[in-house]
Amino acid sequence: MKVLFLFRSFFISDLDQKKMKTLVLLLLFCHSASTVKHSLKYFVTASYGIPNFPEFVGAATIDEHPVLFCDINRKIIEPRQEWVKTLLENDPQHVQFYTGHCFQIQPMFFKTTLSSLKQRFKQSEGVHIFQRISGCEWDDETGEVDGFNQYGYDGEDFLSLDVKTKTWIAPKQQAVTIKLKWDAEKVRMKSRVNYVTELCPVWLKKYLVLGKSSLQRTERPSVSLLQKTPSSPVSCHASGFYPDRATLIWRKDGEELHEDVELGEILPNHDGTFQTSADLNVSSVPPEDWRRYDCVFHLSGVEDDIVTKLDKAAIRTNWEKPSDETVLISAAVVVLLLLFITAAAAGFIVYKKKKVQRPPSPPDSSSELSEKLNPET
Repeated sequence: MKVLFLFRSFFISDLDQKKMKTLVLLLLFCHSASTVKHSLKYFVTASYGIPNFPEFVGAATIDEHPVLFCDINRKIIEPRQEWVKTLLENDPQHVQFYTGHCFQIQPMFFKTTLSSLKQRFKQSEGVHIFQRISGCEWDDETGEVDGFNQYGYDGEDFLSLDVKTKTWIAPKQQAVTIKLKWDAEKVRMKSRVNYVTELCPVWLKKYLVLGKSSLQRTERPSVSLLQKTPSSPVSCHASGFYPDRATLIWRKDGEELHEDVELGEILPNHDGTFQTSADLNVSSVPPEDWRRYDCVFHLSGVEDDIVTKLDKAAIRTNWEKPSDETVLISAAVVVLLLLFITAAAAGFIVYKKKKVQRPPSPPDSSSELSEKLNPET
């Protein structure tokens, strides 16, 4: 699994609390959703030198959706879904776990480690960010479980846990010393591996049951055919679906197309649902062959696909064909413009001819006039 950490060049200033939390959840990490796997992920960030940004931030997501946020400033755990609030009210074990990690264990560990990393990299000032993503994935079809624990520093991978060999992988030279130290801590290593491979999957399955109404709901989208102009690609646009584990393709005679097709990303809507699109280049498709094409939307967990035939009559567009009246007016304007240009040209020709035939002008100088009136004898 590839983790994308925030880069050093990313600068944050004058962020209010709400914007800061949104930033952490949307930009902290980027990972594409799987079509069959569920995930529980914990994101932790320690920062230095960023104005108006907490030195420690923690958050949790299930299937890429926010469920929990650590507010270090107010020292509270903020549930992002109603079922999480109910869980914390009725389960002291979870309250103790999240409170301890959010406000005691993790802040101290990350602050100390960040200070150590600055020394290893011989850094004193500037913006520095140390991050971790940990958690697990569970395939509800095969039952396969996978755990992960990865660290990043200043926008680059720093350390990652190999749960099979129970060792740390160090892609940077500055991480080798830490890797060797952590590899030697057998009790700590066993605890980390057990957490991401055993405890985390148990909690993930429990959370999926408790939050089933929101986490495992399915909403089918509305699918439309859109086209800007008659020469533009036809876009098959699906909006309003949930979850984001979905595909949208174009087919010809029942076979998936790859050429002349541009697939769009899955993007969030303001109401928590998602949208996506797939564009088909129809410039080389004869009108009689349009009926051979269709776009197919598939939503994970839903048996029936939504199939939309390529039909000119079903295409929505904001392009309007010029009316007969518009054409006549345009033609009249062109004719008047041509007449004006012709008249102007004819007038200029007449003017030039008159100028050529005009008699010479009388002399302006008084001496020249005197000479003409009194020629020498």
